[in-house]
Amino acid sequence: MSEKATTIDEYLEGIDPAFRAELERIRALVTELVPSVDETMSYSMPTLKYKGRALVYFTASKKHMSLFPSCWAIEEFKDRLEDYKTTVHAIQFTLAKPLPTELVEDLVRYHALQIDENRQ
Repeated sequence: MSEKATTIDEYLEGIDPAFRAELERIRALVTELVPSVDETMSYSMPTLKYKGRALVYFTASKKHMSLFPSCWAIEEFKDRLEDYKTTVHAIQFTLAKPLPTELVEDLVRYHALQIDENRQ
């Protein structure tokens, strides 16, 4: 994509269709779990905000996708993330090894709870 996307839909239109389907799955999961999320772009990444704070970011790169659920969520579920490359803030995954639905749900629920508790 040569121009910077200003919406999540624009961003998704500009990526590999196979990656798009996987990121749409994650987007739908998060929206189902937390229907009050606001969709925006932040740091050039699709962002789903809850109570004015980023709940998750997600992106597609050339060979993988990333989910940014919060450093707290990554730390909380590190034992279930051992098969994925992680950084302090991100989880990398591929089409061959996508994030399981239950794991995404647990990461999102945990971070939403942290936001509810006003963790900074």
